[in-house]
Amino acid sequence: MNIFPFFKKKRVFFSPLDQAQIVEAIRLAETETSGEIRIFVESKNPFMDPIDRAKEIFFQLKMANTQDRNAVLFYIAMDDHELALFADEGIYKRLGAAYWDNAVKNMISFFTRDNISNGIETCVQQIGATLKSEFPYTADTDKNELPDDIVFGK
Repeated sequence: MNIFPFFKKKRVFFSPLDQAQIVEAIRLAETETSGEIRIFVESKNPFMDPIDRAKEIFFQLKMANTQDRNAVLFYIAMDDHELALFADEGIYKRLGAAYWDNAVKNMISFFTRDNISNGIETCVQQIGATLKSEFPYTADTDKNELPDDIVFGK
């Protein structure tokens, strides 16, 4: 029993190497696009639809403030085995629901083999390539509008 539960260690979802590889995949993807990619991971989804939760987090992280409205959030609730991709209107409208449904299916195929970090990394690369074709990088105007680090919830 822990006498001071408020000092409880934050849960670790990825090894330092896995975390570094995911962040590097985000950085590499964003070097070729004006699009932005963020990842939010938490233990449990607080009783809502995963897409609604992703949307809530998307706006909390101020991801709708990108110039071209081309940010994408990966939402993962580890213990609930839930994930969602939430894309801002600029990129979502260009690609449509079928693209995003397929991207989620790709991630799930990795997750079912207990390969979560590689699944995230592969999906980041795929979405990065799509962002590159839809929103190519322009050296004189583009900047990294959002942090590349993984955001961890409870």
